[in-house]
Amino acid sequence: MTVTWALALHGGAGAIAERAYKQEEAHMAALLDEGAAMLTRGVSALDVVTAMAEALEASGLHVAGKGAAPNAAGVVELDASIMDGDTRNAGAVAGLRGFVSPIRAARAVMEHTPHVLLVGDGAGAFAAAQNLARVEDPKSYYTPAESGLPGPESGSGTIGAVALDISGKLAAATSTGGLGGKMPGRVGDTPIIGAGCWADRRAAISCTGLGEYFIRVNAAADVSARIAYAGQTLESAAASVIEDVRELGGYGGLIAVDAHGNIAAPFASQGMKRGIASSSGRREVKTFQ
Repeated sequence: MTVTWALALHGGAGAIAERAYKQEEAHMAALLDEGAAMLTRGVSALDVVTAMAEALEASGLHVAGKGAAPNAAGVVELDASIMDGDTRNAGAVAGLRGFVSPIRAARAVMEHTPHVLLVGDGAGAFAAAQNLARVEDPKSYYTPAESGLPGPESGSGTIGAVALDISGKLAAATSTGGLGGKMPGRVGDTPIIGAGCWADRRAAISCTGLGEYFIRVNAAADVSARIAYAGQTLESAAASVIEDVRELGGYGGLIAVDAHGNIAAPFASQGMKRGIASSSGRREVKTFQ
């Protein structure tokens, strides 16, 4: 019997042409191998996207987790979300301070509270109660991935993962440190279910870019809505959403996988760090076109 699985990762649509991304691409390629092996042996999509997002956060190679930059007040505030497509259960945190893995905090919100989103001090208190790993010394731990780089897109390095497992279930995860130098308390699309992250039984989507624009077009959920109500293919739906973002004056991209194992990764920016693998033999690791 043929089994179908699919996996896509992103490390943000803030890539700029003046820089090479060999280290990021090599790490993403290794993660694809790990994620593909997990899916092949029957690990759930939810567990796979959690593991992939956690590894991307820990790498310090993207503007998420260890690689996040401080806000205008010199404080690192992190956002993350996760969604189970089969049940539409979801969890998210925003403005989280002092914890190693925001995606683990988001999943704990989904699994251990009746809520979807916790923010600020409340999110931190909850993460502490869950005994999640803390950042002991923020000054030495955080190594901003894109600090000092030129261009308006240099602060965008959100990470994400979407997957279809062999049982036909979908899941998505997204995590970010947000824009470097952002206003304290600023929240972009990443922890907003429907804007920066979405999964249902049709598709799973993770977005990256200038979050205010993704919120304004409800980007992630709109991909699935276009499939359901307009009869668009995954590729067409994803491209249409990114075109909406571009027409408003924003930039960014997304990764998406549908229930048939199709994968799309459109972007409207100089580049988007991304990796794709599927049971059909498709395998790509790219930053630019």
